[in-house]
Amino acid sequence: MATAPSSSSPSPAVTGDTNTTPPPSSPPVPNASPSPYSTIDFLTVCHHLKTTKRSGWVRRDVKNPESIADHMYRMSLMALIAPDFPGLDRNKCIKMTIVHDIAEALIGDITPLDGISKAEKSEREQAAVDYMCKIIGVGEGSRGNEITELWMEYEANSSPEAKFVKDLDKVEMILQALEYEDEQEKDLDEFFQSTAGKFQTEIGKAWASEIVSRRNNT
Repeated sequence: MATAPSSSSPSPAVTGDTNTTPPPSSPPVPNASPSPYSTIDFLTVCHHLKTTKRSGWVRRDVKNPESIADHMYRMSLMALIAPDFPGLDRNKCIKMTIVHDIAEALIGDITPLDGISKAEKSEREQAAVDYMCKIIGVGEGSRGNEITELWMEYEANSSPEAKFVKDLDKVEMILQALEYEDEQEKDLDEFFQSTAGKFQTEIGKAWASEIVSRRNNT
């Protein structure tokens, strides 16, 4: 997604003595924080993340299934308590977990069983992120731009942080599946099968292995 071109003030004109050296450039000043009005508008849209249930659990008739926000919250805790790893920005991971499913506030939790192509799903998500971020402002240094960049990086799986958060997404899902199996005596093996062999990081592999081990020992 193209971001709005950054704006910068023209350099001060140098007049008089040609030996006069212009002052050093100042770093770009971030856009102002969102106004209270736009902040509450944005948070009101995000409210749907708290009330929309995760589709996979709904289809399997899980009682009181988690919301999208529930899923994102535990992922953020996972990122918070994850061990330090060279080349991995844990703070960035925490931010990414908070926004990785943010588009679902508007389009819901689309799954492969909905019959929507990956391309169309991506277009819908992109449009939703664009709309939400415009509410709080876009452009260099803006909160909207930060959210957009984090979301796009996650979608593209283009950084160590994105790969780790992709793993957390799967780890949280199978942990939740194990809990529903234990609590509601359901067989949710399909969720374990769908993630098997797809973890990209050593931490993700280790945590997933522990969950599967506990499942096999129950």
